[in-house]
Amino acid sequence: MSIQRDPFSNPLNIQIVEAIDQLDLTIMQKHHVRLLAHCLNTLKLIFTEDSIKSLEENLLKKWCDNQSKKFNDEQFSDLFYEQLSATAKKLDTFSHKIGKDIWDLDIDDLVMFVKKS
Repeated sequence: MSIQRDPFSNPLNIQIVEAIDQLDLTIMQKHHVRLLAHCLNTLKLIFTEDSIKSLEENLLKKWCDNQSKKFNDEQFSDLFYEQLSATAKKLDTFSHKIGKDIWDLDIDDLVMFVKKS
């Protein structure tokens, strides 16, 4: 289910960004929701439905390494991998707690996650 995209395109469309901006949240919470939505959409680009269930570390690390090559910055890869991996695990755990598949999480779910954080 991995979708090939322009690596510099934003995985969030303007409608999602505007919807988040209209939420009754603090500025920091809105920013947190935007970051989570961006990470979730990025993870959907990287993983197939089956691979996310096992959170294949090698696949995520390889993807981050490929992204860092564009900037010639190995430290970026390590930090990016660390952050995406942690987010993937948190969203996967959260999705199970609310009885959803990670692929089915939506903005309302991310808002609930942020409010409980």
